[in-house]
Amino acid sequence: MKRSIARRLAHRKRPIKQRLALANREKYQRSAAAAGPVLDPPGMNRVRGIAYGGVGPLVTLAHEVGLVEPTDRGWHLMVIRVTIYESDHVLNPALNALCDATCLQDLERRRNDAVFLDGVGTKAIPDPTTAGDWCRLFDA
Repeated sequence: MKRSIARRLAHRKRPIKQRLALANREKYQRSAAAAGPVLDPPGMNRVRGIAYGGVGPLVTLAHEVGLVEPTDRGWHLMVIRVTIYESDHVLNPALNALCDATCLQDLERRRNDAVFLDGVGTKAIPDPTTAGDWCRLFDA
């Protein structure tokens, strides 16, 4: 690979790594006043384009029809709740499937896509291992 291409790729990856590191630091410092699901439509960025343009409106729809609040209130499956709520774990694989994903490992691609993260209004989404742990809480 040419050095110029490698430099450009590294330059594009740097902001994502910083964004994920910041989200991990804020995970434990988030105040009770700022508590709520991670996937939050008011933060949507409508400036950049995304191949799967329906994900932002889908998150908005989930909030407006009342899917998010009862899910967070009704299920208490997580022992320690930091910043990722039950509704985030339900919406995350659903959004992943809408983006032509075939397995949980495809979440890593979405996790490293700044335009997707801005489209759903979040700094970070759960990683594939967390999503796998969440799925294993349920049986067939």
